[in-house]
Amino acid sequence: MKRLLYILMLGMAIENASAQSKQTMTPELLWKLGRLGSSNLTTDGKHLIYTVTHYNMAEAKSEANIYSVPVTGGAPTAITHESAGRQIVKVNPDGSIIYFFDDHLYQMDGTGKQVTKLSDKALADADNVQISPDGKKIMFSREVPVVKILGKDRFADLPKSNAYVFTDLNYRHWDTWEDGKFSHVFVADYDNGKVSNEKDIMVDEPYDTPQKPSGGAEDLIFSPDSKSIIYVCKKKFGKAYAISTNTDLYQYDIATGTTSNLTEGMMGYDTSPAFTKAGNKLAWLSMKEDGYESDKNDIVIKDLKTGNKVNLTEKWDETVSSFQFSDDGNRIFFVAPKNGTEQLFQIDLRLRLAPGSPQAIRQVTNGQWDVNDIIAQTGNTLYVQRADLNHANEIYSVSLTNGSMAQVTSINKAVYDNLPLSRVDERHIKTTDNKDMLAWVIYPPDFDPAKKYPTLLFCQGGPQAPLTQAYSFRWNFQLMAAQGYIIIAPNRRGMPGHGVEWNREISGDWGGQPIKDYLSAIDDIAKEPYVDKSRLGCVGASYGGYSVYMLAGVHEGRFKTFIAHDGLFDLKSWYGTTEELWFANKDMGGNYWDKDNKVAQKSYDKFNPSNLVSQWNTPIMVIQGGKDYRVPIEQGLGAYQAAQLKGIKSKLLYLPDENHWVLKPQNALVWQREFFGWLKETL
Repeated sequence: MKRLLYILMLGMAIENASAQSKQTMTPELLWKLGRLGSSNLTTDGKHLIYTVTHYNMAEAKSEANIYSVPVTGGAPTAITHESAGRQIVKVNPDGSIIYFFDDHLYQMDGTGKQVTKLSDKALADADNVQISPDGKKIMFSREVPVVKILGKDRFADLPKSNAYVFTDLNYRHWDTWEDGKFSHVFVADYDNGKVSNEKDIMVDEPYDTPQKPSGGAEDLIFSPDSKSIIYVCKKKFGKAYAISTNTDLYQYDIATGTTSNLTEGMMGYDTSPAFTKAGNKLAWLSMKEDGYESDKNDIVIKDLKTGNKVNLTEKWDETVSSFQFSDDGNRIFFVAPKNGTEQLFQIDLRLRLAPGSPQAIRQVTNGQWDVNDIIAQTGNTLYVQRADLNHANEIYSVSLTNGSMAQVTSINKAVYDNLPLSRVDERHIKTTDNKDMLAWVIYPPDFDPAKKYPTLLFCQGGPQAPLTQAYSFRWNFQLMAAQGYIIIAPNRRGMPGHGVEWNREISGDWGGQPIKDYLSAIDDIAKEPYVDKSRLGCVGASYGGYSVYMLAGVHEGRFKTFIAHDGLFDLKSWYGTTEELWFANKDMGGNYWDKDNKVAQKSYDKFNPSNLVSQWNTPIMVIQGGKDYRVPIEQGLGAYQAAQLKGIKSKLLYLPDENHWVLKPQNALVWQREFFGWLKETL
């Protein structure tokens, strides 16, 4: 009897110890995770160099350090040990690293020691620094004053003026007011750190390279022979800039100082130029339609010897996210959305098929994850970044023979090993027009089908952004599920990964079929016995926030609570204050005063959430960034004020220093605490 009692007590002790060792994902734990940044492969192909960012919540700042790990995996080596904001410029054949910090170039060995300051001259305010392949030139971008907009620039005797004077659009963009400065490309002679003969290759041009707000080093590259620079630029100003997406690739000849347009007549976005290592071919991403920022993204390739240009993905029914040439130039590897995921594909340029033939394209990887970034190739192995809804980005190797993947880095292993993971199911739903719609369903880690759970409908932004296996540090499904919620995240109309037509169908129909798709999704999951139909919530940001405001007026009692972040509430006032008008013109169908434009009038009338406020009757939380010029402040304030005046239980979370995202660590933690506090209170 004593032995039996001992065994039972021992079993209980082991079970309790196991339970105590397991953690629950919380906002605080999420912000302790390391975040994988840029990655490089050493010249000998034996090590991966990468950055990891950690956040210090108490000091509200980040610290990014550099690490090295063998390509076969194993324990990483920390190369740096303190925050320094380094930009890795080049990994040398001997393993040493050239980096840019505090306006100077430095070099350190592969262990982070033997640091040498290379540059004798400060490259003040430089960004996107690159050294030419032959090591004789250096290129970077820098903000330069071009147009006099500020009062102190217009009137020399008024140096303390903070006035702005505008006579044209664009007067602000994303989260910044236009101040007359533009990001230009500079080139200079370079000799082992010594920089001389610095030259602005875009002198006096009121245009930006990289493209704002999110362009980077991919917008400016050296040619393999170091004789020219290719850069991406939209050479339009004022209203022409605000209504167009027509960027072009420009080639600047360093010796002659002449510039030529390589994509003349190609009217949409042309971005991400890349050469083969041999320098005989140039490829880039290209959209066809001017003003359509979510058009199909194709890979176009040009033979620089013959001048022949081919659209390699023209007949492929999907859009491309990013690409890279193989080392021998015979293949192109690319990432694209596919059925609610992002996968790796390849095009074999040696296959003699019709230009743009989909038969030349092969899917390399396949699984419930996102391949996010192609790092480099060595032999028959490709290195990529990969994430899923339970794991933040890590580096993986991919076999180009069979698509098998092996994890190389384990940045957050200590956390995930003690964290119960969520079950993620792929669910297929019939829409009101009898089409098949994929949705991701994420369950609490301890899901018990015999119980009933509150359930959240997640409304994706974009509106033409893929809803895949991406790991977000704000809209984190793992975190939501860990608080006891089931989440259904449908790939409604407008999302890439399900064919070009599915992606296009949302333009001009924001409040139509996509909203019906959302209702189909929540109605479908609500049939399950484990869903508490009396506790359904709806959350989303941007177009997802718009969807929340729309659904608040048409949900017919389905939802018990709503949360909208930076959502579009009144489309007329939004059209009058947003900045990238090409987006509004395409997705609304035009402006609101053209009474003969039936598509636009439908958008501003029938599909305008502010026109449905009379039907609002459900608690709603509104979140609004003060520096969001894409969906400006009046949108959130208008929605909150309407709810308050109607006597609806409501809350406003105002973030004065945040743009369309939430970037400051303590603000992000407030966001998550208020988010889950509201759900606990109202759901």
